[in-house]
Amino acid sequence: MSLTDKAIAQIRELIRTGALPPGSKLPPEPDLAAQLGLSRNLAREAVKALAVARVLEVRRGDGTYVTSLQPSLLLEGLGGAVELLQGDSAALQDLMEVRRLLEPVATALAATRISDEQLAEVERHLDAMREARDDVEQLNIHDAAFHRAVITATGNETLLTLLEGISGRTLRARIWRGLVDTQAAGRTLAEHEAIFHALSTRDAYLSQAAALLHVNNTEQWLREHLRSGQAPPLR
Repeated sequence: MSLTDKAIAQIRELIRTGALPPGSKLPPEPDLAAQLGLSRNLAREAVKALAVARVLEVRRGDGTYVTSLQPSLLLEGLGGAVELLQGDSAALQDLMEVRRLLEPVATALAATRISDEQLAEVERHLDAMREARDDVEQLNIHDAAFHRAVITATGNETLLTLLEGISGRTLRARIWRGLVDTQAAGRTLAEHEAIFHALSTRDAYLSQAAALLHVNNTEQWLREHLRSGQAPPLR
């Protein structure tokens, strides 16, 4: 480990043990450096790195605070990392595989917890997708919102953040563009309808099966097009 990495680890340990709980203010830089046995420069670099990771928040003129440490905050960088992997075919296939492992089970959980209001929101986005079946941009927006509404119904913020992160805005748009171009969008819309109808019956097994079929078909489509070199461009 570099000296900066060690300094970061020391501050993280203070947070992990509760010495610096969420929302607490760090000591002034000279005091923090002395407490940890670091130079002020190392303490400053460690604070900067943890601020980038959303573990700390530097408030100009006020001081440095530990953030809420909510999963949605700490894991939000995942989506940015996924966007950087768009040119890596193997990485894209890995991401789709992870989605296949997580999303069907999450959809089953949503079926047991979804409220009438949440189900109505899922249906609103499904209706919007039907209306926009030839508009890639709108399909992409409402497809993302459809799946977000489903996973939100689980009440599991960590699961929601992970699945949103690995889906990737650019990857989702790329897939929809290819489906529209190959006139396969109708089949994919039907898969969304099956997920909605399964959720509306509150049937966990049926919801899981519908989601698995959808993600598996999307994954298979992507694999075939990456293999053939015909996958839609990134734009």
